[in-house]
Amino acid sequence: MIRVGIVDDHAIVRTGLSQFLSDQVDFRVVAEGASGKDALEMARGGELDVLVLDLSMPDQSGIDALAAIRTRCPDLAILILSGFPEAHYATTLLRQGASGYLNKECDPEEIAKAIRTVALGRRYITPQVAELLADGMLSGSGDRPPHEALSERELQVFLRLAQGETVGHIAEQMFLSVKTVSTYRSRVLEKLSLSTNSDLTYYALKNGLIQ
Repeated sequence: MIRVGIVDDHAIVRTGLSQFLSDQVDFRVVAEGASGKDALEMARGGELDVLVLDLSMPDQSGIDALAAIRTRCPDLAILILSGFPEAHYATTLLRQGASGYLNKECDPEEIAKAIRTVALGRRYITPQVAELLADGMLSGSGDRPPHEALSERELQVFLRLAQGETVGHIAEQMFLSVKTVSTYRSRVLEKLSLSTNSDLTYYALKNGLIQ
């Protein structure tokens, strides 16, 4: 029996997915949550085999939650189920420790297949993501969007700044010093060839990284 936790801030998504998975003979949904904090608590509980995690949540992004969980529970399988297309985040999150990435428009049967795959300790790579990974390897970094060159921390800081958070608030939420966050901000601006927080917001919107 594969023990599954679901974290999504939309109740209708959680309910529908939970019902579908509960109808499978080899799944048991043992926990549900609506925030990054819920995700971390579930992971710490040690009762999960697979965590199905959304990216867009009110208190903490799935990217932040993924980083926190990977630090504390490195062996937990984490399947990202997101409304963002694969091209926006999939390769980045796989590099940062996600076990798989699916768009919410996929067939429910594919979600079940992905959960079974990652529960075995393997990565779940869709044909679309495999193509993105292959393109990245063949073309090198030249054709990749600049944000894919950001480190995990830089990406976290970038997305928070792009959504209007202040450096002080980011430092508090990420348990970092203001000076450290400011350093990450400077690196992000340099790597993306941008100048201001407004530029970061425009870049994120243009590339579909925030909604």
